Amino acid sequence: MKHLKVLAFTHQRIDLKELGKLVICNQTLADRLKAVKEKFDIDEIFYIGTCNRVEFVFSTCDDITPDFVKDFLLSFQFCIPLEHIDEFVSKAFVYQDIDALRHLLRISCSLESLVVGEKEILAQVRKCYEACRQAGFTGDYLRLVMNQVVKAAKEVYTQTKISKNPVSVVSLAYRKLHELKMCSNSRILIIGAGETNRNISKYLQKHKYSNFAVFNRTLSKAEELAKDLNGEAFSLEELTAYKKGFDVIITCTSSIEPILTNEVYQSLLNGETDKKVIVDLAIPNDTSADVVENNPVNFIEVRSLQEIANKNMQERYQELVHAEMIIEQNIEEFKPLLKQRRVELAMREVPMKIKEIRNVAVNSVFADDIEQLDSNSREVLEKIINYMEKKYISVPMVMAKEILVNHT
Repeated sequence: MKHLKVLAFTHQRIDLKELGKLVICNQTLADRLKAVKEKFDIDEIFYIGTCNRVEFVFSTCDDITPDFVKDFLLSFQFCIPLEHIDEFVSKAFVYQDIDALRHLLRISCSLESLVVGEKEILAQVRKCYEACRQAGFTGDYLRLVMNQVVKAAKEVYTQTKISKNPVSVVSLAYRKLHELKMCSNSRILIIGAGETNRNISKYLQKHKYSNFAVFNRTLSKAEELAKDLNGEAFSLEELTAYKKGFDVIITCTSSIEPILTNEVYQSLLNGETDKKVIVDLAIPNDTSADVVENNPVNFIEVRSLQEIANKNMQERYQELVHAEMIIEQNIEEFKPLLKQRRVELAMREVPMKIKEIRNVAVNSVFADDIEQLDSNSREVLEKIINYMEKKYISVPMVMAKEILVNHT
């Protein structure tokens, strides 16, 4: 497992707004991962980006030193001033070998989430992995790792109470919104049609909210979400031209710059002066600071949920202990599985080699002797050779696996 590495930047050490500088948009992800993969001779890699973490999971024989991390970040060409790079390097979590696997298990079981027990993180990690797998950035090794990650997470969620009455960032945001007692016909503008906004939309639908307008950079995705909500769909460019007013804005995009500037906000108000609600779940925030400072607004953001998350962590401490035990069991299970797979890969040429030996024996070494046999004798010989070939293929592989299991 010595080649498994994780380079992580999380809410635990980095301000969420600063963390947003490491977010990679889907449009450029493939090209940037390809360039980094080639530059550092990385075998397999995938990128995890959520509301409170950016992580790179990869396989390489190199040790991850501070110089490596710095060069790695510079190669992605993030919007980070050169004089601030060292600060990001110092705040990075570096996990290698067993620690890397343990970390992946912990985050997928939500033990390191802003809100412990939220199941969304497993879906997010799987989605990130799958996108990179389909793009050809991962292979057999990370496939095995992800299989174990998913298995462990499912065990934690089913065998512990860690996700009982889960309080995710999205559900916390909805609860804050619900406390404001908005009427079900409140005019709700949704900016961004990604997974986070889809999730909070499910809460809104469930509680009978019905007046939606969805804006997204890709119109087809806005139309898809709007259809589910029986609302209207617009491209993001149409935001400044929207004049139907609003009571609530829910925004979560991958934009690095604020979407909701004061100029845009005044345009959306269209002369209305009553207090509005903004739910901003983007990292960095989609809402510029002057909107909150200069307008009567109930502002709900990820940062404001931290205190609740900390309380949640303490309440579930006993479940964390149980979850940690399950994680350690899965780590121990994974070691022989990985060794078995290495044997399988190392021995996958055995069948080919045996067939080559058979062909040489039949067609060259013993060709004259076989030619002198009658048809019945040849048939019996063929059956014996076929039987021996199958046994010679299977026996060494089975024995190698047994040796690994019994002597690990």
